[in-house]
Amino acid sequence: MRAVVLRDGRLEVADVAEPTPGPGQVLLEPVACGICGSDLHCARHARAFTEAARLTGMTIFDFDPDRDLVMGHEFSARVLEFGADGPPQDGPAAGVRPGDLVVAHPVVRAADGFRSVGYSNDHPGAYSERVVVQSAGLVPIPEGTDPVHAALTEPLAVGLHAVNESSAVQAGGAIVLGCGPVGLAVIAALKLQGVGRIVASDFSPVRRRFAGELGADVVVDPRDVPPVRAWRALGGRGPAVLFDAVGVPGMLRDVMRMAPSRSEVVVVGLCMEPDTIEPTVAISRQLTVRFVLGGSAQEFADSLAGIAAGRVPVGSLVTGEVDLAGTADAFDTLANPEEHVKIVVKPNG
Repeated sequence: MRAVVLRDGRLEVADVAEPTPGPGQVLLEPVACGICGSDLHCARHARAFTEAARLTGMTIFDFDPDRDLVMGHEFSARVLEFGADGPPQDGPAAGVRPGDLVVAHPVVRAADGFRSVGYSNDHPGAYSERVVVQSAGLVPIPEGTDPVHAALTEPLAVGLHAVNESSAVQAGGAIVLGCGPVGLAVIAALKLQGVGRIVASDFSPVRRRFAGELGADVVVDPRDVPPVRAWRALGGRGPAVLFDAVGVPGMLRDVMRMAPSRSEVVVVGLCMEPDTIEPTVAISRQLTVRFVLGGSAQEFADSLAGIAAGRVPVGSLVTGEVDLAGTADAFDTLANPEEHVKIVVKPNG
């Protein structure tokens, strides 16, 4: 089958082996697969990506950067074929049959434990014509829902998990720093959870516009208006909940410097390089710092339900579509935040 392969630091379309579903697995035909910020990081820093996975014991993301890799983990798909044991008999996937449209948790059980499709040399992701995942992780797409929109279920679940792990709902407000795909997912999740008084901050006017469309009450350029000042002007009092969705060295230090006393800092942006903080700042202000990752099965299902019901207007976030041949150029294009927010790959046309 055809797939986009990361090979020697370059993306190219190549023929790879057809995946075969084993027991408890399912073969899918990807309809749409979003290009994730983690994929951009991985393509540029594959060795550092795997070193970080090994350092933290997250073998689910461990692969050999000197071998071919097929990425793609936020996708919608059509069911083609179940493994020999057939479809699941219970859970959200019960009743799913070949031909149905689904979203799927991007994991597969291997001999050495679970692996993330898209971050495994032996388990290709959805920048390909077909992909295999665990069948228990399927969630049917409600009738009438655009499968391109449904492909954003996984990133929205990441934002929802960050919000659920924070105290933003109890606080009734939040500051989101960085309005790339992760920050926008956090804003959408805050609205999905009924949080008001949301301030969003980004240098990019395009990203600021999308933040407002997704429900941020005030959107600022931090060069002009400090985000905490905007939050105070909106009625924020006392401690704040601040989401760091930027993921670049020095940002966490800056967030801790701007955070009011006893605030909560939630780190959801992936920084691939070593960073430094100032413990005296955190101690003197008695800050709480939380690091979050991924999303639960329930958050995954809740995210799809929010998209299907129109409570999360993700359609505006999809600013480009490409086929397999256009994927490499799309990766380059996404380096410019003024051009696109989310580009989806349609492997099968």
